Amino acid sequence: MLEKFYSLFSNDIGIDLGTANTLVYLRGHGIVINEPSVVALNQKTGRVVAVGAEAREMLGRTPSHIVAVRPLVEGVISDFEVTEEMLSYLINKANKLAPKFVKPRVVVGVPSGITNVETRAVYDATRSAGAREVHIVEEPMAAAIGVKLPIREPVGSMVIDIGGGTTDIAVISLGGVVRSKNVRIAGDKLNQDIISYLRDEFKILIGEKTAESVKIAVGSVVPGMSMEAAVRGRDLITGLPREVVITDAEVREALSQSVANLVDAVKEVLEDTPPEILSDIMHRGIVLVGGGALIQGLAELLHTTLKIPVYIAEDPLSAVARGTGVILEDLAGHRELLIEAADDLPPR
Repeated sequence: MLEKFYSLFSNDIGIDLGTANTLVYLRGHGIVINEPSVVALNQKTGRVVAVGAEAREMLGRTPSHIVAVRPLVEGVISDFEVTEEMLSYLINKANKLAPKFVKPRVVVGVPSGITNVETRAVYDATRSAGAREVHIVEEPMAAAIGVKLPIREPVGSMVIDIGGGTTDIAVISLGGVVRSKNVRIAGDKLNQDIISYLRDEFKILIGEKTAESVKIAVGSVVPGMSMEAAVRGRDLITGLPREVVITDAEVREALSQSVANLVDAVKEVLEDTPPEILSDIMHRGIVLVGGGALIQGLAELLHTTLKIPVYIAEDPLSAVARGTGVILEDLAGHRELLIEAADDLPPR
């Protein structure tokens, strides 16, 4: 009865709290916000100047008293106050779309395998940002729900969620995670690989935003159509601006070690998976979600290496956020899939 009362006067919000991007799902409206996880701060006043896309434009372009920071590193909170400010901005923005009297109920996705302390930080930051009730779910589980995998049935499903800071590899059956591994090889690491390669091979220094653009434009992990992109940066020898042209083959070389490590991590999870579930995965295939799923040729490379079908989910970037939305539609029915932060976590 109380839940029905709250549903009339309070919003239900799902948040995919990512290292690179944060997506917000508002029950009844779908995904309403997709913004970079970046906050610009004025160090003189301590006030927030901008959040999200506006703050991302400031990365690497700010005067000395303004810093653009990413408050999440490798999927976990590195700056509590800034994360709280960002969550508060996102929750308020979502609430403005459908104003209600009571604080919202929020489901937040977090990487698998994070510690109790890290989970507690997410819980506290979300409560401080204005949530009435906070529920936490592991991102691979939310992604599996979001792409409509039969997670409650006695069949094995495998999800690989390649985000900005981490990659979650999880095998799910009967509503639980059977095997999982969280590795720090994801979008940010691939960007750093491109920066390092250009510095070593071309003696040119570029920023993270430029590396991200190169990865999207010509990034691939298997040979295919020949592509190239112009890259502008600072010449490390002369200190002056310089432009170079980088090909898809060179980007592939830059990413090769990280991609090989990622494939090895997937192999490790498969090697540790019970044979009956492994049989299901061989039959049903592996589902790729997250922004990294869009890297050209990754699904093909995994299929060739593992001899298992690999599929890219429809709209892989929003899979976790869609999953939090499904959970919000029937929170009581999905309760056993959640990390019950309020009850299970240690006190502050």
